[in-house]
Amino acid sequence: MNRLAYAASERDADMLYATRFLAPDPFLWFEAKGRRVLLVSELEYDRARREAHADEVIGFSEATRGLRKRLGRAPRAAELCAAVLKRHNVRKALVGPDFPLSMARELAKLGVRVEPREGGLFPEREIKTAAEVRQVRAALRVASALVGRAADLIRRARPRKGRRLWLGGAPLTSERVQAEVRREAARCGYEAPHPIVAGGVQGCDPHERGHGPLRAGELIVLDIFPRDLASGYHGDMTRTVVRGRASEAQRKLHDAVRRAQSLAFGLIRAGADGMKIHARVQDFFETLGYRTGVANGRHEGFFHGTGHGLGLEVHEAPRISRVSCRLRAGHVVTVEPGLYYASVGGVRLEDVVLVRHSGAERLSRCPVPLEL
Repeated sequence: MNRLAYAASERDADMLYATRFLAPDPFLWFEAKGRRVLLVSELEYDRARREAHADEVIGFSEATRGLRKRLGRAPRAAELCAAVLKRHNVRKALVGPDFPLSMARELAKLGVRVEPREGGLFPEREIKTAAEVRQVRAALRVASALVGRAADLIRRARPRKGRRLWLGGAPLTSERVQAEVRREAARCGYEAPHPIVAGGVQGCDPHERGHGPLRAGELIVLDIFPRDLASGYHGDMTRTVVRGRASEAQRKLHDAVRRAQSLAFGLIRAGADGMKIHARVQDFFETLGYRTGVANGRHEGFFHGTGHGLGLEVHEAPRISRVSCRLRAGHVVTVEPGLYYASVGGVRLEDVVLVRHSGAERLSRCPVPLEL
């Protein structure tokens, strides 16, 4: 069956996977009878011919010839795409879940029907090649360096009134650490647009980026997921720290999460069911007395998945969560259990493994201790 995509590859992982070509504006890619074709603007034509993984690259001006005269005006994007598709005898194609609805409707009116493909346009994206694993490893090294940089800023800071941390004559805030992470990522050729630096009760909301002053004695969640600007592959790493001495409750929480992560590492292998791994982690926390539920109107305990796939998207298939999922050799997944209680704070530890038949091969290392 023919496959079709229309998107900007800088923002769409399927398009980047298909073409290995980064472009900021939407363009057309399709595969028919094993032949891969791109339709791009003249702004991208020469570069696409050099860089894109394609058998044929067509420029807008070439595709527009005759069509403009027949229409009596410049063709719309869907009209241009439909003309090229019909020229290649493509009148039906599979598309991904994010294919633009307006484009699909216009193509249908023009005689080209698209159908969403169950499991995504490229289900083979789940299994990483050796080259892709190398790209993820490289991104994880950068993630480790960025987490280390954030931890170093917190370590160097000194507490003042109200336990607020100060560094270099100014308060150390979540925003200040985030800005330094973004700058350091850029120096490495990466982007890290939304690093999480969340202290205290903010760390109990797993996707809270963090804001305001950081304080000594509070748990601070550092979750950083940089993207390589050249390849598009992500790293993803989380550590939880305290400036100064951690309380007994904080240490116990951190130790429970560390042990749960080790448990999950030992369960991951080709053929394992991600849902059962997740259930084992949940049960482990329960046996330690860490209950999951709702208290005072907010979720507490362990209320998110144990892990997710990592690659051209920071969250992609497969998921190690409440839904059954058979792990396969070549999957690259995060392992990130967490516990969150407003009275203590939030703890999350995240590393990345490559699934093999023999077990989980750990791809990430970052020796940041709890106490700084």
